[in-house]
Amino acid sequence: MTNTPKYYTQKLRILDLIEGAQPGDPLPAERELAEHFRTSRTTIRQALTELVAEGRIERTQGRGTFVSHPPPITVRQLTSFSEDLGEAGLDDEVLGIAAQPADAEVARALEVPAGAGITRIDRLRRRDGVALARETAHLPGAYPGIAAELARRGSLYRTLREAYGVELVSADDEIGTELAGPAEAGLLGIDVGRPLLVVRRTARRADGAPAEFTRSAFRGDRFRFRASTARG
Repeated sequence: MTNTPKYYTQKLRILDLIEGAQPGDPLPAERELAEHFRTSRTTIRQALTELVAEGRIERTQGRGTFVSHPPPITVRQLTSFSEDLGEAGLDDEVLGIAAQPADAEVARALEVPAGAGITRIDRLRRRDGVALARETAHLPGAYPGIAAELARRGSLYRTLREAYGVELVSADDEIGTELAGPAEAGLLGIDVGRPLLVVRRTARRADGAPAEFTRSAFRGDRFRFRASTARG
């Protein structure tokens, strides 16, 4: 029989305590929680840290700890981030668009020689002012004017379809978890070492040729991934 860690028991008690609370409602201080549950502040701190990682609460330096129930955002196959989130509250920051040589990983995914010319599009995706994901897309070859076309439409898939005649019909997604490094943590507004949901997607045209390879790093407390399969 496995013993339940002390912090986990306190985590469940804190969840009971905030049941029915509204986003933004304050939690008692660590000391008060430790006294209330008759345990150590270290145990309470560990429980709170896990709840922060799960997105159930959030800490603000100098202000305290607050209830946070952000709606999880579902990411589906063969849709772009923009299509999944819809237009309301969506805000993109283009970090960079550049022509560059393909490194080994990108070349392998796009089935081009290492060093072949590609177009890289690096974006920070937000909703209602909250950074949700960093998305880095790689497209084989050159896409003249793509910065303006993308700014006009927002959705990369829509841009490829309408401006360049590239229709994506299938996608392979490799999903894993990684810990946020300093650069990505800074962009997403999270602590270094927080879990990220990382999706590496290779999308293909009808002829089977890869037309996009994208690495998307999602905040682990904001996303769920849903894949639907129909059996013929």
